[in-house]
Amino acid sequence: MAQYSRIEVIQAMKDTGMVPLFYHPDVELGKKVLKACYDGGARLMEFTARGDFAYEVFLELNKYAIKELPGMIMGVGSITDAAAASLFMQMGANFIVTPSLREDIAKVCNRRKVLWSPGCGSLTEINAAEELGCELVKLFPGSTYGPGFVKAIKGPQPWTSVMPTGGVSTDKDNLKGWFDAGVTCVGMGSKLISKTILENKDYNGLQQLVASTLETIKSLQ
Repeated sequence: MAQYSRIEVIQAMKDTGMVPLFYHPDVELGKKVLKACYDGGARLMEFTARGDFAYEVFLELNKYAIKELPGMIMGVGSITDAAAASLFMQMGANFIVTPSLREDIAKVCNRRKVLWSPGCGSLTEINAAEELGCELVKLFPGSTYGPGFVKAIKGPQPWTSVMPTGGVSTDKDNLKGWFDAGVTCVGMGSKLISKTILENKDYNGLQQLVASTLETIKSLQ
């Protein structure tokens, strides 16, 4: 069962402005990454469930977060069907992120009042998501659409909350483009938690990068 309400989750997304994305099959490595992000000031983590037995890894990471990292909100991404969403919610996922708009996922998440964020790429999809109760739309892949797309849809629909994922980096100019366009927060994966950081086990470096990125975002909000 989720530890945080969808209102608490969306508020944390607005407050911090960033959702780190991460997947690795090694639980102990995952704990160190999670701790580094937490110590750097992140209060959300999207575990992208892409590998075999990913549910087992998430279960251990969520238990670790609940026990050791107060206020850390764990969610799951790359969810493609309602059964997977239900499985991860049973393991305490506080939010569900999907690569595409799926009504079946919307229904199971709404039933448990868990925040869900669907990947959308058109105004029609965004409207459909919001009619299904979506609080935050995932713009995916963000690199394909860019800040100009966000700015365009925020004109007629200022109530729409957008989180671009893909095409977002820690660079200040990149972040400024997105936040000036009106995004609520950004999803950041390999540009933040890079392959180099993981290979070198540079958790101190990750902590510092998370802290500096959050500081940059705060100056732009």
